[in-house]
Order: sequence, then structure tokens, then C-alpha cells
Amino acid sequence: MKDVVEAARGWLGTPYIHQASLKGAGCDCLGLIRGIWRDVLGAEPEGVPPYTQDWSEPQGDERLWQAAMRHMVPKQIAAEASGDVLLFRMRDGAVAKHLGLQSHIGSDARFIHAYSGHGVVESALTPPWERRIVARFAFPERT
Repeated sequence: MKDVVEAARGWLGTPYIHQASLKGAGCDCLGLIRGIWRDVLGAEPEGVPPYTQDWSEPQGDERLWQAAMRHMVPKQIAAEASGDVLLFRMRDGAVAKHLGLQSHIGSDARFIHAYSGHGVVESALTPPWERRIVARFAFPERT
């Protein structure tokens, strides 16, 4: 299987476009993970309905978390590895709805994510980002 970090780095510089998932043209954080899935595993496991930027919030549904549980391998948050998909809760009491891919572990831990106003970037996984992680997943093995 193609290395997921290598696949994610291929998306660096892609502009941020809400609901998009096209390398070099545009994506949001979910679109980035969807694109990496296609790069390493092939067809996506389910379609993604249109969503607004505040999706899931009015109902308090953890839709992104539920979808990740359906298709990825849950891990302990402390069991970090390069290539893990990270799910972030950006505000206390809000639904978790930002995704990234851990690109490096250790003292200089980093992650790749699509960030509004910045596009796809590789950022330091600093303590403010680390404390927002609510779940960690691995891509499934290709069958």
C-alpha cells in the first residue's frame, strides 16, 4: 500500500475549498482525507452528502466521528504513529469536525491538514493542537 504520509504530502499547497476533494485544485479537511483514501486504497467507501460549514453543530451529532468509526481503525490517542488520521474538537462543547494526518511523531511532531485561509499545509502538532485531539484512527489495510 502506498505510504499515507507520502500521499498526504502530494496534497501540500492545494487551496482550501469547502466540500472539494481534488488534489491541486481544492479541498477542505474532509476532502483531504478522502483524497488520501483514494490515493492509497481506491474508491471511497461511501458518498458524502453536501454539508455546510456548521454541519452537525445544531444537532450536536458527531457525524464525522461516526463515519470514521465505520471505515477506519480506531486507536488509542496515546498510540501515535505517522499516517494516523487525527480528529479534532476545535471548541469545548462543539462537535469534532477538523481532520488531519500525522506526518511525524516525537519531539517535532507534525500533521498535514487543509486549513481555511491557508490550504493544505504541514503544521507543528503543538500543545494547543494536541489538546484538541479527541480521536485517532489508522487507515484500514488494503484487501
